[in-house]
Amino acid sequence: MGILYDDVVIIRHPEKEGDPVVITVNCPDKTGLGCDLCRIILFFGLSIVRGDVSTDGKWCYLVFWVVGNSTTRWGLLKKRLVGACPSCFSASGISYYCAESHPPRPPDVFLLKLACHDRKGLLHDVTGVLCELELTIKKVKVSTTPDGRVMDLFFVTDTRELLHTNKRKEDTYDHLRAVMGNSMISCDIEMVGLESTACSAESSFLPTAITENILPLQMPDEAPSSLTSTNVSVIMDNMLSPAHTLVQIVCQDHKGLLYDIMRTLKDYNIQISYGRFYIKHRRTCEIDLFIMQADGMKIVDPNKQKALSSRLEMELVRPLRVAVVSRGPDTELMVANPVELSGKGRPLVFHDITLALTMLNSCIFSAEIRRRMIGDREFEVYRVLLDEGEGLAVPRRKIEEQVWKMLMGWEQ
Repeated sequence: MGILYDDVVIIRHPEKEGDPVVITVNCPDKTGLGCDLCRIILFFGLSIVRGDVSTDGKWCYLVFWVVGNSTTRWGLLKKRLVGACPSCFSASGISYYCAESHPPRPPDVFLLKLACHDRKGLLHDVTGVLCELELTIKKVKVSTTPDGRVMDLFFVTDTRELLHTNKRKEDTYDHLRAVMGNSMISCDIEMVGLESTACSAESSFLPTAITENILPLQMPDEAPSSLTSTNVSVIMDNMLSPAHTLVQIVCQDHKGLLYDIMRTLKDYNIQISYGRFYIKHRRTCEIDLFIMQADGMKIVDPNKQKALSSRLEMELVRPLRVAVVSRGPDTELMVANPVELSGKGRPLVFHDITLALTMLNSCIFSAEIRRRMIGDREFEVYRVLLDEGEGLAVPRRKIEEQVWKMLMGWEQ
């Protein structure tokens, strides 16, 4: 039959200040549901400190213990989590849940053209407004003219699916104007085609040396310790369960850790029957997952085991790739973010990049986000050309490390 609509997602706030908020999700199962839920939680700036997942393949029960901040919009978070669960129908005036009959259509893409006077931290402020308004940045082109004017082109999708309305556009204008003040010259929003954000197979703008450095398709034998997560262990066992393969992971916690694991399993079409995640002393995480393939069988093929464990290890050691490189006389920051097979990218990456640069007082001359095929994988590649002025005050290595720590949630 189903369960009451309001009971699909329940958010319980702690009695004691400082304790985590408990989010429970109780609904029919679907492929990649855990990944989708973790991605939404990450988008809202929350960290999962503990998690339990249980499903029989038809119905699932998930519990997340999360920590956030005073600005978290819990009501909106619940609405987004409910929206990620299988869709509801009405029976006798009561809302229940059922499986989706067809996949959702791709969201409309809009071009936000923003002209303004340049100042430090401007791009981060604009990015923060777009995140607050739930406008997802799919592609961006930012350039600065010699007279100090900036032209920002943001290709965005609207989580609320209202950006085609005048009211939603005016609300966006007002929020941007409130943050930018007199710096804002003009702002315009128009709908564009989906092809404007399509992934390109061309990678000529990424030299081979850079591609090999920041976008390795295999686990690197050596990587800078400051730009990797250390002490990652992935063990697979078929002896402890008659029906499932047990995956035991021990690693250092980072922002979006559970999302990185879930998206990898989703891409491999792996079903999690039971899972447990918790953080121990000094941010060491232990994850136990009882999994099976889409056919309901264990993973017994040694080659499949090795492929899955290697990919999990690689995604946990380097969930994102960061490098600062020379472009002739200029300095460019490059960040590569793996994209799910479903087409979704990791949230808040551009927000965190601009925040890290703002904290370093580094000015941005131009910025660009594009999706590129590197080998057989799709990446969001962020290129930020830094304005050195009379000379780069911040060492390149420090920029690399600061951006990496911000993306991993280690900046404090």
